[in-house]
Amino acid sequence: MRRQPYNEIWETIGLDSRETKLRAGLSRFLDSHWRPGAEASELVHVPGGASRETWRFKARADGEDRGMILRIDPETSLIDTDRRTEYRAMEAAFKSGLPVPEALYLVEDLRWLDRPFSISAEVPGCQTSAEAFPPQHLGKIGQQKWTLLGQIAALDPIALGLGDVMPATSVGTCAMEQLDYWANVIDEDSLHPYPVAQAAIRWLRRHPPPPAQKLALVHGDFRSGNFLYLPDGEIRAILDWEMAHMGDPLEDLAWSLDPLWSWVTPGLAGRLLPHKEAVRHWEAGSGITLDIEAFRWWQVFAALKGLGIWISSSEDFHFGGSQTPILALAGWLMTDRHQQILVDYLSPSSPHRYLRDVK
Repeated sequence: MRRQPYNEIWETIGLDSRETKLRAGLSRFLDSHWRPGAEASELVHVPGGASRETWRFKARADGEDRGMILRIDPETSLIDTDRRTEYRAMEAAFKSGLPVPEALYLVEDLRWLDRPFSISAEVPGCQTSAEAFPPQHLGKIGQQKWTLLGQIAALDPIALGLGDVMPATSVGTCAMEQLDYWANVIDEDSLHPYPVAQAAIRWLRRHPPPPAQKLALVHGDFRSGNFLYLPDGEIRAILDWEMAHMGDPLEDLAWSLDPLWSWVTPGLAGRLLPHKEAVRHWEAGSGITLDIEAFRWWQVFAALKGLGIWISSSEDFHFGGSQTPILALAGWLMTDRHQQILVDYLSPSSPHRYLRDVK
């Protein structure tokens, strides 16, 4: 999974120079596509994220300011994603009435910023940090989070027109297709053997899940930290759709309940509320009754998928594809944590222990 930079000049310029170039390119684009005479101003780099470079800015024309978010394809990424899929998934979810930033432009012409990019509307006044959840609103945020995840699961991706940007799949094949994809990532990107990962892959192949109850839009990375919320606990926007695809809705639920996201508060799913409550809200939003045995497979898969992401980040950092510190940290700390989770999941002495709090 070697990733080639779009423009190597970006490796040698500093943030100030990058901001100047972005402002000039964005101003030209806005003048051509938004309003004549428009300019981009107040560019602020949004740190974090591993699949797109993100900037907040103001689009100004005729005395009007509009907040916008710029997402630029990176030189290298923790995960391989398709900008068109991300954009179209956001667009479809927004039109379905979900709280998602309005997708405004998808641009693949390199003459503006030297890289492909997308622009969406800014959702102001919000936080994303799981560490900053207001303690008095944990239950409120949790109820919304898993209800919204259920509402995503209730959507029909084919009816939304996503069949032309997402790989075709079926209720009977989607699970093993996802397993094949992540097993391949691990095989290609491993810097050294990962016996725990290989044991998990063997287990998943030997115990395939039943067909999905429906073919759903899968967000792919729905977790605490990937949505915007107000100080009063209202969720205003679901972010980071770059891993969206069609598949089993249990994939999203398992990922959202992975122990990694509640590391410091193991009794609270995503640091928000008990796992049983999260599942009840998801069932209410999706109209799906959780199949506990199928869910066991997807929980093991979620931990393997996480491990694959961290292994890939290690490979990127090791070979110099990116020197972003988060990739090195993920490749060390998160790899170890997800291996521990998988060992616990696959232990013969406690094969169902991780399901106790779910139903």
